[in-house]
Amino acid sequence: MNNSIRAGLGLVALMAVPAAAADMSYPAPAPVASYAPAPVFTWTGFYLGANAGYGWGEADSSPDVDGFLGGLQAGYNWQGAGPLVFGVEADIQYADVSSSVFTLDYFGTVRARIGYAFDQFLIYGTGGFAYGGGSYQLLGLSNDRNHLGWTLGAGAEYALGGNWSVKGEYLYIDLGDETYASFFGPRDVGMSANVLRAGVNYRF
Repeated sequence: MNNSIRAGLGLVALMAVPAAAADMSYPAPAPVASYAPAPVFTWTGFYLGANAGYGWGEADSSPDVDGFLGGLQAGYNWQGAGPLVFGVEADIQYADVSSSVFTLDYFGTVRARIGYAFDQFLIYGTGGFAYGGGSYQLLGLSNDRNHLGWTLGAGAEYALGGNWSVKGEYLYIDLGDETYASFFGPRDVGMSANVLRAGVNYRF
């Protein structure tokens, strides 16, 4: 009888060992470190900048014109999931693009842009509306006129750190014809120019 009791108690003790082991607490495993992917660069957003360059071209009834120009630009780019970048840009330029009788005093453009981005490097084509003001002076008689026309060009831009980017751009500008008074009577002056300029933008 005593042997049976001892055997039964031993069996109960053996069964209790796994149960006690199951109840033992273990420290929770350390969480697996997670790494956020590096942000993908995008050209999307507003920007504001400045530029300077050189212009040369033709003005009817006068010698060829050339000279310095500089101004401000502002615009907006939009880039989806792919490399295509669409945008719009407006600029206003001081100009001293002149000959002995004609001077392009200022000009500006409002243009669409479409480009292809290689990450932080963007190449683009651009075109749209152009306007400007000229002055014609001959034998002491001077008068000013405003011109309207169009522009077409291309450029490249590279994004630096801190939201800054640098760019280079070529534009062909046709400002149409305007009639200027002169000492010898009315003169139709048609203005066209080539523009090479470099600039810097801050992207918001």
